[in-house]
Parts: sequence; C-alpha cells; structure tokens
Amino acid sequence: MSGSANKRSIMTLYSGATDPYSHRVRIVLAEKNVTYDIVDATNSTKAVEELASYNPYGSIPTLVDRDLVLYKSEIIMEYLDERFPHPPLMPVYPVAKGRSRLMIHRVNQDWYSLMDFILNPDTNAKEKDKARKDLRESLISVVPVFVEMPFFLSEEFSLVDCCIAPLLWRLPLLGLKLPAQAEPINTYAERMFQRESFQASLTDAERMMRT
Repeated sequence: MSGSANKRSIMTLYSGATDPYSHRVRIVLAEKNVTYDIVDATNSTKAVEELASYNPYGSIPTLVDRDLVLYKSEIIMEYLDERFPHPPLMPVYPVAKGRSRLMIHRVNQDWYSLMDFILNPDTNAKEKDKARKDLRESLISVVPVFVEMPFFLSEEFSLVDCCIAPLLWRLPLLGLKLPAQAEPINTYAERMFQRESFQASLTDAERMMRT
C-alpha cells in the first residue's frame, strides 16, 4: 500500500473493527455503494504508523481520498454524502440540514458520551451502572420520536440513522436491555439492522456482538 495519499486510485478508510464511529462511516460507504480499501488501524504497528503519517491525532476513522485526508466521523460522513450524492443522506434545505446536524450533535452528547464512558476500561463498576441507567432513561425519553416516522425524525434514511444504528447494535455489549415501553426503539433498530447497507458495514467482530 502506498504511503502517499495522492498515489491512491481509490479511497482508503482507516477504521477500527469494533469502533462505533468507524461503523457510522462504513454504513454511509455501503449505502452509497462506494468501492474503497479498509485498513484496521488497531491491529498492527504498521497500520498505526501509516495512519499517523496522514492524521496527526492518529484517530479513527480517517478517510484518505487521493490528496484529501479527513478525520472525525461527522466530517467524513457529510463529505461522502456530497461526494456521492445518490442516495442523499442529508436534507437539501438549510433549516432541515441544520436540524439534522443538531440532532447528530445531541446523539453524540447524550448517548455516545455515555457509551464511550461505559466501554472505557478505566471506568469503575459503579460509574458504569450509573451511565447505563442514564443512557436507558435518555433512550426511553425519546420513544415517541421513534413512533412518528419510519426513520429518525425523517421519512427517509439519513446520516442521523447512520449515527444511531451502531449504538443500538451495541446495547447488548453495553449490558443494557430496554424495557417493554421502549419497544418502538427495538422495532426501529431491527429495521435498521436489516438494511443491506447495515449488514454490509459489519465487521466480523461487530457481528459477534449479537451472537
């Protein structure tokens, strides 16, 4: 594999086999049916060094598209949506687009921050239990939203769904079971999991989370 971004003929995604932020990007790539190389940047010294040559933070996901290098999942996802416009995953109009971006921010702040806390090996058991409780209550509080439309606040599959689905897939890993009153979330989740793009996005390690 070339060490120079401008020598690549197709895109390369530096990803993590169990990283939920990488998972988001893989869903978008599958939804767009984009051909790309994938490098697990967590399983070898060479991959880590190669990633560091592109991204000064060494963070995943990182996308290399010829002479362009992008990191942070939201930035990569929006770039891919504009680079490959069909099917569109963000609204066209500024107000709706702003709402989608705000919703992704809230998903990160309210849910992903708790998931990251639970998955952090340095978090003690008591703190994890509290984070699970907070995450469960936060999800239950938005149950009505999952009832209103087939997708999250939308009639069409969007980048917001790409962000939510990886978290819901990891609920068993987080030790979190939703109560009966949250059945609409489970129904939504199963619909997302059955999408061809979601199935194509899964790594072997992610599939094991649900076996």
